[in-house]
Amino acid sequence: MYILGISCFYHDASAALLKNGKIIAAAAEERFTRKKHDISFPLNAIQYCLKNQNITIKDIDYIGFYEKPFLKFERALYQYLETFPKSYRIFLSSLPSWIIEKLRIIKILKKKIKYKGPVLFAEHHMAHASSFLLSPFKKSAIVTIDGVGEWTTTTYGIGNNNKIKLFKEIKFPHSLGLLYSTITAYLGFSVNNSEYKVMGLSPYGNMNKKTNPYYNKLKKIIDIKEDGSFHLNMSYFIYHFRNRMPSKKLCKLLEGDIRKPETEVTNRHKDIAAALQMIYEEVLFKILNHVNKVTKCENLVLAGGCGLNSVANGKILKNTGFKRIWSQPDSGDGGTSIGIASYVYNTILGNKRNFELKDAYLGPKFSNQQIKHFLDKNKINYSEFKDDKELIKKIAELIFHNNVIGWFQEKMEWGPRALGSRSILSNACNPKMQEILNLKVKHREKFRPFAPVVCENDALKYFESDRPIPFPTDFMLMVYPIKKIWHKKIPGVTHVDGSGRLQTIRRKQNPLYYDLIKKFGKLSKIPILINTSFNIRGEPIVCTPYDAYKCMMGTGIDYLVIGKFLIKRQDNLRDAWDSEKYARD
Repeated sequence: MYILGISCFYHDASAALLKNGKIIAAAAEERFTRKKHDISFPLNAIQYCLKNQNITIKDIDYIGFYEKPFLKFERALYQYLETFPKSYRIFLSSLPSWIIEKLRIIKILKKKIKYKGPVLFAEHHMAHASSFLLSPFKKSAIVTIDGVGEWTTTTYGIGNNNKIKLFKEIKFPHSLGLLYSTITAYLGFSVNNSEYKVMGLSPYGNMNKKTNPYYNKLKKIIDIKEDGSFHLNMSYFIYHFRNRMPSKKLCKLLEGDIRKPETEVTNRHKDIAAALQMIYEEVLFKILNHVNKVTKCENLVLAGGCGLNSVANGKILKNTGFKRIWSQPDSGDGGTSIGIASYVYNTILGNKRNFELKDAYLGPKFSNQQIKHFLDKNKINYSEFKDDKELIKKIAELIFHNNVIGWFQEKMEWGPRALGSRSILSNACNPKMQEILNLKVKHREKFRPFAPVVCENDALKYFESDRPIPFPTDFMLMVYPIKKIWHKKIPGVTHVDGSGRLQTIRRKQNPLYYDLIKKFGKLSKIPILINTSFNIRGEPIVCTPYDAYKCMMGTGIDYLVIGKFLIKRQDNLRDAWDSEKYARD
């Protein structure tokens, strides 16, 4: 049985294919279109999923869609009518997309991919909550937090075997996700894209509730109860009737206008980011402690876009009664295509669970023959490794000598984090590496940190993490303190507050990546690499050999190791390089 899960039209369109209960292929549409956070119908992602199994759309038994469009339209109409006439402009601008796309899912499936079979729908937060069905837990508490689905912004419940029951919810316009996005916009960063920048900026501010001048100011706009339920003071917000977020009243409260993009990030901005992160964590921990008390579960599945707040995630087990936590690699809207496919198979159709998501390598793979064809066709100079042992030895030496490596191997990762298939790797021991990567490679803000990757059996030597190490660290979803004795020895991955967004790797997940880290450790005496996503600011992570070579030629990456081939950047070629002359395939 094949089930296709689809997410699109709002955030991070994606498709996932489930075969007899097992997720076998999944990808975000942005990786193919090269449009970051592409929301369009995921035609390319669907085609990849079908090609992965050499099947056609006629072989698909069911399609699952990640929300209920008419219920969402009901909320939108209520929202516009409730705030009319202030909502007049946003109503007119949004109406065509509802009529043309959002309410016509079944017709679009027939037109775009010629699908005529059954289409099953679930509410948005149920698609998030269905991450439970991919978890290692037979029974677990489930909490989902995001901007908004149809009406729901926050909910909790219990998963038991193949059943999920959601008990309580908080509804729009009261939203922890939209609060975070509003302050993200106020700080001059893009909404639904750069919330993680605010999270990364927060440690640079005053993280003391008593002395941060903006903590109590922000507390005025949210009423928090002991059980974690909350109510926003909507007089400070305009997102419910305009196509923007911060209000004049909010700007007055925070003592300044909205920061213009690319302008200086001041201490005031840093303190506001810190205040926001502290309030987010305060609400989150109250919610989780209440859910832990009510459900009496020691296991937690966390989903929704807020599940990507890795700073808060790393504090959950220490600040709540939960003993174990799990979150899928893409807890945001992109991940709902996996969720809905699993929900259809296990819960709607009643099939027994037979799958646990243990790694994120679900995307396209390119054989050495395909890679060689691309390199030869475009007359790109390369050397070829005779085996993996030679490759690992050479690349470990290059990293040890402070070269920046574009790493392109095997299947592309699922989710927003590069996890060792489409990564940029470098030396964590080099004190200048963070600046080199931010300015010459990633072309991004100086304050942005880089993540450490370490083999799972070495992690406790360097990090003050939960024990046993939670599985979400494999997906780079947890930030933990780095032990103080290592701060000066691995400055490339040590954030300003002494923490690092940890990725652990187990050899059975990715042997080549694992062995490279171990080999580097023999040279440096510290088996930790910098791992950052293989892309530049504003672009999706690379998907194809063409994408990887193009990214290399536009950055300060020194070497590209792609399959068993090694390419050294040649500056004379870089200056004259024209991407349009190179074949994508």
